[in-house]
Amino acid sequence: MEWYRVALIFHIIGATIWVGGHLVLSLAILPGALRSRNPVIVREFEARYERIGIPSLATQVVTGVLLAYYWTRTFDAFLPPSSPQAWFITVKLVLLLATIVVAAHARLRVIPTLHEGTLNTLAYHAFTVTALGLALLVMGVAIRTGGLL
Repeated sequence: MEWYRVALIFHIIGATIWVGGHLVLSLAILPGALRSRNPVIVREFEARYERIGIPSLATQVVTGVLLAYYWTRTFDAFLPPSSPQAWFITVKLVLLLATIVVAAHARLRVIPTLHEGTLNTLAYHAFTVTALGLALLVMGVAIRTGGLL
């Protein structure tokens, strides 16, 4: 299946950008901004990253639907999940929904009013999105390998 390989490549590229960007934010950008209580550091990063971060997330959603179809061939496989892959895909969908909720709240509520007093709130959002992204990666590997261990 050629389309599967192409979708998987784009899915992994999207995950690399999304999770990598949030790891950089969480481990490199935010600590300095929190130490100096300087929200400008985060705003500058966000302004640059958003141009590739949001399209990468959108790419993951589109390719994720295609990959889910490859593994299950039907949406009936999810209620209840009928295979290990369907279980992992269901978990990925829940994690994706949580990611979208937290990221949207940060983007629409926290970042527009970001100041030194709300940097901690943004840090919690960033760490949560990063952890969710890592969990999504683990679930993706589980789908392709048949389990977590």
